[in-house]
Amino acid sequence: MEIVNVFVSLFIFPGLLSLITLALFADWLDRKLYARMQARVGPQYTGPHGLLQPFADLIKLLAKEDITPKQASSFMFNILPLVAFAAVGSAATLLPIGRLTVYNSFPGDILVILYLLGLPTLVYFLAGWHSSSFFGVFGGVRAITQLFAYEVPFLIAILSPAILTGSWQLSEIANHSLVHPLHMVVYIFGLIVAVIGLQAKLERMPFDVPEAETEIVGGPFTEYSGKKLALVLLARQMALVVGSALIATVFLGGFGLGWMSPVWFLLKTGAVILVLVFIRAGTARLRIDQVIDFSCETPHRPGHRFFL
Repeated sequence: MEIVNVFVSLFIFPGLLSLITLALFADWLDRKLYARMQARVGPQYTGPHGLLQPFADLIKLLAKEDITPKQASSFMFNILPLVAFAAVGSAATLLPIGRLTVYNSFPGDILVILYLLGLPTLVYFLAGWHSSSFFGVFGGVRAITQLFAYEVPFLIAILSPAILTGSWQLSEIANHSLVHPLHMVVYIFGLIVAVIGLQAKLERMPFDVPEAETEIVGGPFTEYSGKKLALVLLARQMALVVGSALIATVFLGGFGLGWMSPVWFLLKTGAVILVLVFIRAGTARLRIDQVIDFSCETPHRPGHRFFL
């Protein structure tokens, strides 16, 4: 019976299947709201209000021919999308969904999650590099350059509540705000920096420099197709959910509400996703030098003051 419970927790709820479903729903919400804010309709034909469009897109990619360029490093080119997918999926298993979690929370779990969420950017750089494509290499270099710009402010913002709480355990950080609700006022500065940092980490507008379609086609993923491209895109949507859930857990209060805590948790995560969608729809792409200046100066100042 214990083996069955572990299997359900890992692969069904609150495990991988639930995460993929939430990621595809977040993709639909992102595309639908983004279209509405631009006076367009967005997905509407596949399922009610186009709800099944992300599922259809995923199935289509999985059925496409999987091509590996002759010049590419075959092993690295093929394995890297799986590494990105596994890293984000592993990070999700450490997040407490309300009072539910796949694994028991442990001291230092927030550091493990941050490491796993930072790994995909390095994977994207290596994917572009080993594709032996000009667009891929150029996009990969942009991705790793941008990483050095946003990662420090993002880490300072996320770890500031941990320092204030005196614990590196995510569940204790989340419950701290229930005992000390006034601390959430102090969290506002860190929340702003964390949201901006997450937007850059996800390479979404205005920080989508590594894969600017009008400049370098698809960036690190230009040569990817079929199942590998499906894994990459799915990993990015999963990272949107996991990153938003991390911010909701750290900054937006503890669990509370008893058995309704998972619903409350999902609502908070959805609110963070909505903010990210509004940022994407309301901004234009920055140049790489503007990203560096913005990330290293503007968000770092309030984050640094909050850290101190």
